Amino acid sequence: MEENLTGYRRTLVGIQMLFVAFGALVLVPLLTGLDPSIALFTAGIGTLIFHLITRTSVPVFLASSFAFIAPIQFGIKQFGIGETLGGLASAGLVYLALAALVKWRGPQVIERFLPPVVTGPVIMVIGLKLAPVAVNMTKNFDASDVLDPLALAVALITLTTTVFVVMKGKKLFSLIPILCGIIVGYALCIILGVVDFAAIRSAAWISLPWIQAMRDGSYALPVFDPAAILYILPVALAPAIEHVGDVIAISSVTGTDYLIKPGLHRTLAGDGLATTTAALLGGPPNTTYSEVTGAVALLKVKDAGLMRIAAIAAIILAFFGKLNAVLKTIPIPVMGGIMVLLFGMIAVVGINTLVRARVDLSRSRNLVIAAVILVFGLGDMSLGAGEFQLAGIGLAGVVGVLLNAVLPNSKETEN
Repeated sequence: MEENLTGYRRTLVGIQMLFVAFGALVLVPLLTGLDPSIALFTAGIGTLIFHLITRTSVPVFLASSFAFIAPIQFGIKQFGIGETLGGLASAGLVYLALAALVKWRGPQVIERFLPPVVTGPVIMVIGLKLAPVAVNMTKNFDASDVLDPLALAVALITLTTTVFVVMKGKKLFSLIPILCGIIVGYALCIILGVVDFAAIRSAAWISLPWIQAMRDGSYALPVFDPAAILYILPVALAPAIEHVGDVIAISSVTGTDYLIKPGLHRTLAGDGLATTTAALLGGPPNTTYSEVTGAVALLKVKDAGLMRIAAIAAIILAFFGKLNAVLKTIPIPVMGGIMVLLFGMIAVVGINTLVRARVDLSRSRNLVIAAVILVFGLGDMSLGAGEFQLAGIGLAGVVGVLLNAVLPNSKETEN
């Protein structure tokens, strides 16, 4: 496909970019109890904010971040949805702080304070922490622990479809394995008669998602609770580092170094403001989407305006009440089948971070940092007093940064 598109063709390609991101975009709110229509709206608004901050030059699309699934699930259970949204909104401050640091010291400062030996294990914890959740969701249609063979079969067929598309999908299909898996699993559930269409029939064609979300408990006004903020804030370190990798990736695809112009400080600030805005409006934190970068490479179009078309399309779709109702009728085992692969892949991304950076785990320093991060994160270690607690993934990230800063980094100190 030629790079310079005009008219309706440009609009269609822009909408296709949203189609590529759609499966992952709505998956996060469906897994965490947030509203998928609000997530569509905040993905669109977040993308437009990012493009404003980066001077409309970087062809990326921002949407729901998988790194925050576990913190959102725990936060809603422990603090409440309003407090969790307040914590997520505060997470954008981490991006802004890193943006200021990069502006001051240059992009290389990220590698100094957050090297792969820290970020790799933190990403692994994010994926592995969710493994039991994925397995439990494959067991039954009502989320109970009682094993239903039919539910397990649906989950496995969904998983198999997704894996098949990952391995064998060509062109556009290779970019939408999650969406393909969900469609096949959902269709199978319709055939089996386990999908309740009552909510779809009663839903309005056009609606304000916040009204329905407040009725069903998937939205509340953000509350800035210190305990929730301290729990969620450190989690932003991992996706902030992934952001750097995504910017490098899109730079490679388009042949333009976006680390220099508009600058990594601008892309980080744009991502941070998008995350804060999304949470304030009731959506999950935003992040740059690698699958959309893949679409840019496949279609050979680097026009950043296509992403703004996708963003506007997402905002419009957010007000289609019937779509929101359809998404909420997707049976639990279908999502469980997707999660088995997805959360495992997140953990593997963490491993790959260590491998690509050639981190030597035979060195005592690296071994200590990785080991402590994994145990603190997976074991739900908690430190603090009263309401001020750091725990789980957030604590693991903070401890990793501190250990990297204080442990000697010379090979002479090795045993």
